[in-house]
Amino acid sequence: MPHIAVDAMSGDSGPSTVIPAIKDLVAHHPEVTFHLVGDSSTLQAELQRLHLQDHERIQLHHASQVVGMDEAPSQALRGKRDSSMHVAIALLRDGHADAVVSAGNTGALMAMGKVFLRTIPGIDRPAIAAFLPTTTGRFLALDLGANVDCHPEHLLQFAVMGSILAERVMGVPKPRVGLLNIGSEEIKGNEQVKEASLLLRAARLNFIGNVEGSDIYRGVADVVVCDGFVGNVALKTSEGLASMISHELRASYTKGIYGKLAYLVNRPILQRLRKRLDSRQYNGATLLGLNGIVIKSHGNADRYAFARAVEVAIAEAKHRLTLHIAEVIQENLDPVVRNSA
Repeated sequence: MPHIAVDAMSGDSGPSTVIPAIKDLVAHHPEVTFHLVGDSSTLQAELQRLHLQDHERIQLHHASQVVGMDEAPSQALRGKRDSSMHVAIALLRDGHADAVVSAGNTGALMAMGKVFLRTIPGIDRPAIAAFLPTTTGRFLALDLGANVDCHPEHLLQFAVMGSILAERVMGVPKPRVGLLNIGSEEIKGNEQVKEASLLLRAARLNFIGNVEGSDIYRGVADVVVCDGFVGNVALKTSEGLASMISHELRASYTKGIYGKLAYLVNRPILQRLRKRLDSRQYNGATLLGLNGIVIKSHGNADRYAFARAVEVAIAEAKHRLTLHIAEVIQENLDPVVRNSA
């Protein structure tokens, strides 16, 4: 039975979003126990409002502080030892929870994870990994912002971890791993990417070579690897483009009588498209490489989106993702070390 620790004070709305999401999840996941961390009186009031105050699978853990979204990670580490974020991570560290979910300050969450959980042996740096949609399904992208400067060895570690996650959680046998580059040819890219390509070919991965930004949403790879600078720019650009398309569609179909008539005719198609591109269903990024499962939700996540992030944590906890990565990481990296010696 997975135990999920939730930073219930995090995000733009805190308990007013988090606890309704937990109400939905309690009904759909009868095997999961939820540990809500935050100001006990505030959480009790929200639980009572939703008639959850005596639920046997919801446990409260008091925390008197909250990490602000604009706080420096170092300040959160030193001065917020009784924050909801720190207490939630401590539950994971001490074995009382199998995963943590927070919509709080990403830098602080990563810093606390590194200090209190450490990284999996064989992993130098954690990466932010998230699923994104394609025309055929979805793919895993990493790193999406944790490491703006990476060595080729770090990209190899990201690829190994991403491949394990895709295989265990997505159920993809031998996931196709692509290296994000400015061209598919081997001669393209900077020295970092060229060296990483050599390492990936030597590893025990289903490496398909370089992939371009225009290819990743066509489903050519199951795992797409890049450094955090490139990954974050690609992600934010994609989100901005999706938002622009959505805005233009709304403007076109609400302007004039012909636009409104066209909307009525095309409504079923537009509804399917909107659902397919709804970023809320892909909410929940894994801080992959920490010695414990930590999931970051968007700070502005609504009830539905936050629930999706918690479901990412549930899936990874059920598959014991951290343990599996620790078991197989060396057998993927050792051949590379021997070949490069």
